[in-house]
Amino acid sequence: MVTGESALAWGIFLAVLSGLMNGVFTLPMRFLGRWAWENVWALFILVSCVLMPTVMALATVSRFEDILRMAPTRVIVFAAVAGFAWGFGAIMFGQGVSAIGISMANTLVLAISSSLGSFLPILILAPERLLQPQGGAIVLGTVVAILGICACGYAGFLRERSEENQDAKKVRGDMVGQARPFWVGLLLCTGAGLLSAVFNIGYSSAQELIAVATRLGNSPFAGSNMVWLLMLTSGAVANLAFCAYLFRKNRSWTKYYNQNVSPLYALAILMGLLWGGSIFVYGAAAPRLGKLGPAIGWPLSLTMGLLTANLCGMLAGEWKLSRRKERVWMLVGLAILLVAIIALGWSSTLA
Repeated sequence: MVTGESALAWGIFLAVLSGLMNGVFTLPMRFLGRWAWENVWALFILVSCVLMPTVMALATVSRFEDILRMAPTRVIVFAAVAGFAWGFGAIMFGQGVSAIGISMANTLVLAISSSLGSFLPILILAPERLLQPQGGAIVLGTVVAILGICACGYAGFLRERSEENQDAKKVRGDMVGQARPFWVGLLLCTGAGLLSAVFNIGYSSAQELIAVATRLGNSPFAGSNMVWLLMLTSGAVANLAFCAYLFRKNRSWTKYYNQNVSPLYALAILMGLLWGGSIFVYGAAAPRLGKLGPAIGWPLSLTMGLLTANLCGMLAGEWKLSRRKERVWMLVGLAILLVAIIALGWSSTLA
């Protein structure tokens, strides 16, 4: 018999696991430099945004057609549109990781998406709450997050300046894609963070679809899988279209047939399994966390993602050629962001 405490413990464990998976999924990009960016990203998107959502929905959802027929059309359309818009954010994120590295890109995107992921939904869906204690806490957490982003951004500018005379191969290793000026990477990550918040709005607005699925005998987890299917496959359209454009422009499709590419296929597929898995693992965690879900699971998962991504970046040598000054600024920024995430998680208890 599963007790409430046991379910809560499992929920916390799964939220931590989700954060770990989300923080580590970009690490294989450090070893995929023999492929063009579009080779890696197309395979990653096929696994995480097409195959996994389809398999999960088929495995867990019953009365699939009835759910789509009974759910409000506006909910289905909005979820699909939000997913399509998020797809461009995923493109920006993938390009941002190639441009400025695992730790910096993940830190900026997770920070922006976590703060705006709380602020934008309440601004758009319930602006009157901004004058209530919860709204004030969200605004405070967002302001703190902006300070942390500024500190991390300053660390990035300092790192770029200290590495500008270094051998590019030493700095990037075998990272897929091409290096860009830090300000370009910053813009890419900002766009990715903003559109990640749109993804959160789309999911929040699709709760009626989950309710319909539940009324027809499905679990809330299965209902969430319906939403993921709509949003992720819509996002895949934007990503795969961009990859097709790059395939044609760079004539890089043939790289899939080069010799000794089996390890590259394995790493790209692993990326998809880790990121896609992080979504479904968190989907399994949320029902077990009950009312404590927003307060415990969300900030816990984001915190683990931030810490894991930065650890991966350090292990991959992204900061080995930087000076102590920029490392200190990065750590300060990271500490501020962790405070912001905790504050934003606490704000959910004030609803």
